[in-house]
Amino acid sequence: MSIPFKVDLSGKTVVVTGGGGVLCSSFCFALAECGANVAVLDLKKESADVIADRIKADGGIAIGVAANVLSKDSLVEAKKIVLDTFGNIDILINGAGGNSPKAQTTKEYLYPDDLENGIKDITTFFDLDPSGVEFVFNLNFLGTLLPTQVFASEMYGREGATVINISSMNAFRPLTKIPAYSAAKSAVSNFTMWLAVHFSKVNIRVNAIAPGFFVTAQNKGLLFDDNGNPTARTDKILAATPMGRFGEPEELIGTLLYLVNSKASGFVNGIIIPVDGGFSAYSGV
Repeated sequence: MSIPFKVDLSGKTVVVTGGGGVLCSSFCFALAECGANVAVLDLKKESADVIADRIKADGGIAIGVAANVLSKDSLVEAKKIVLDTFGNIDILINGAGGNSPKAQTTKEYLYPDDLENGIKDITTFFDLDPSGVEFVFNLNFLGTLLPTQVFASEMYGREGATVINISSMNAFRPLTKIPAYSAAKSAVSNFTMWLAVHFSKVNIRVNAIAPGFFVTAQNKGLLFDDNGNPTARTDKILAATPMGRFGEPEELIGTLLYLVNSKASGFVNGIIIPVDGGFSAYSGV
């Protein structure tokens, strides 16, 4: 891939959770191009291996590792593989996350008829499945906390050690229909600030990137119909994005490289950077 600028990450090891996904795989490619050893972690090892193999084919250094971000035992085993292979861990990208249909409402607004007439085949706020809400919250928040517990313990004393979490525009302005995801990403942003303070005396910086709207495997079905046409939700998103389009994964890379480079951002700690085409700045009028 083409990166906007290079930083020297030679000899540094980066762990990327959710590394098989659209956005985080682009992170992996960019970090490898800058010379890092990249540990691509994903729930499905085959997905991690695909990305690692592409990196190696391009002359980079990478391994694919299976890891469940909701299982500390799984993460500890993944850490052992990373340390046995590379010997150190310097940078952690907490990219794993997602949503669930069980944690979203059918409609944007609750209407009296939805309650008074007992309309079937819709999910109101009152029908949300607690297990679905719990899964989404755990995947995004605990899926950030647990990898940080496991991998950041190896980063103490490493020059340029940094943790980068992936928040969301939902943390700034909650989207309709997806209350659990919005709440969970708000928790990730808050946790980023808390952890930056907590780790400040051991010289591990913690920041977050909050992407706006990018087309991924998880949200493609919500943004486009079966014929590839934009949905009504896409129309609303683009109308609220001053730049009038979705972002491209490569447009996150400049922010990522800025944050991992201690020479560029060594005094930057505890911030959440929107990369959103102006979405968070637009009032709608």
